[in-house]
Amino acid sequence: MKVESLDRFDLLDEGTWNGLLARMAAPVLFLTRQWQEHWWRAFAGGRRLRLYTVTDSTGQLMGLLPLYAESNGTVRIVGGVDVSDYLDLVAPAGGEEEVWAALLQHRSCEADVWDLHCLRASSATVSLVPSLAPQYGLRARVSREERCPVLPLPATWDAYLEGLPGKDRHELRRKLRRLERELPGATVRWHASAEGVDEAMTAFLTLHRKSKPGKARFMDEGMEEFFRAVAGALAREGWLRLWFLEHEARPLAAYLTYEYAGGVALYNSGFDPAHAALSPGIVLLSHVIKDAIARGFRRFDFLRGEEPYKYAFGARAEDLFNIVVTP
Repeated sequence: MKVESLDRFDLLDEGTWNGLLARMAAPVLFLTRQWQEHWWRAFAGGRRLRLYTVTDSTGQLMGLLPLYAESNGTVRIVGGVDVSDYLDLVAPAGGEEEVWAALLQHRSCEADVWDLHCLRASSATVSLVPSLAPQYGLRARVSREERCPVLPLPATWDAYLEGLPGKDRHELRRKLRRLERELPGATVRWHASAEGVDEAMTAFLTLHRKSKPGKARFMDEGMEEFFRAVAGALAREGWLRLWFLEHEARPLAAYLTYEYAGGVALYNSGFDPAHAALSPGIVLLSHVIKDAIARGFRRFDFLRGEEPYKYAFGARAEDLFNIVVTP
């Protein structure tokens, strides 16, 4: 296996990158070339890109690890920990061990600390790196970083409701009836095409900032620029869907969701605090989940954060891990 380090994204074409990603055991949107490159444009600052490629004897790409170096010598996966929920090595299912062995052997000549975040519990990286590291004079420290509530979806909406605990099922139905009674004629719509996505993002961002002071601080000018740019790129691929609950043409709640590799992920949200008592976010979320079931998705991912409402919808916690590799 041959390891090379590239310093520009344009040295590896999109088709090759995403083609390798599609061969992963569990490909995730945050590792697509589109997401990675837009993150780099928005947040790289003065960091140095280390785009590691691993090729076999025939020159075929077998592994890809997009890293960047901080000024303090720490190396992390491109994507950071603020806006990307899952990160990892990109390698075909079954080939992870050989690729990691090549990377760790190459890594043994460097003094930097590799700080690998957002690794799913099911990832081969979580078991392989600690077991392989000592062979190359390295130490790997593994710790649980966070949890992502994930909802396995059944074949029908009725089956989903029956699977909820009685209290949660009753509470969901009560909120649906109350909003319908208090705001008759409220409608749900979605936007998924690249055409008009900027206008849809404006409506989403307005509700996002309005919903909580913390969200308004998070969505500064630079973050908005990133959200808009990556939304356009993902919409062109059919990976983005914006949802709105409206009453008399006024938006009450909104969700930004991603659809990739057979699953739906709830990435961000917003709502009008003036209608908080009617739980518009919960009502809209029930429509989003119902739609995902109807279209045949079998995984609904709430991503990072253990807010209680996620578990009230029947989600189960999945661990995320951090691995720190040092000499």
